[in-house]
Amino acid sequence: MRVLARFMMSASDANQFPAPALPEVAFLGRSNVGKSSVINSLLGAKIAKTSSTPGRTRAINFFEIRWPGKPEPELIFTDLPGYGYARISREISQQWPSFIDPYLKQRPCLALCVALIDVNVPPQSADRQLLDFLSGIKRPTLIVATKSDRLSDNRLHNVLQTLAK
Repeated sequence: MRVLARFMMSASDANQFPAPALPEVAFLGRSNVGKSSVINSLLGAKIAKTSSTPGRTRAINFFEIRWPGKPEPELIFTDLPGYGYARISREISQQWPSFIDPYLKQRPCLALCVALIDVNVPPQSADRQLLDFLSGIKRPTLIVATKSDRLSDNRLHNVLQTLAK
């Protein structure tokens, strides 16, 4: 069954967020970890813009999700800017906490945070900081290992054990 998705809006300021109405699932992780690709894969359509250049997502992008046969949307996916290496100015990246922190800390309808980790890159301190932050604010979190198709079964097994620790 293919879900129906629609881009709603981008918000780079906490005052621009849509009114909280539906459960939201936020996708977070380093720049170029595959957040937009995971969203597109889950939806079975190219809704979120992808790029091979890190740092292209510069606002929180909201997508409403509707199941076939249902008249109204039932869920919202949010694609957040990545952290870490990105080809953007420091001025832009320094603005991100002003809208990302309020979104993660105060959004009443944020039901799940999906933290993506690239298994081809050893876990970084920024990944641990994100997970500690989400745990500290008591947000339900799911860790997803991306780009696992690039590893042999044996290497993937070892990397996933390391990640679990």
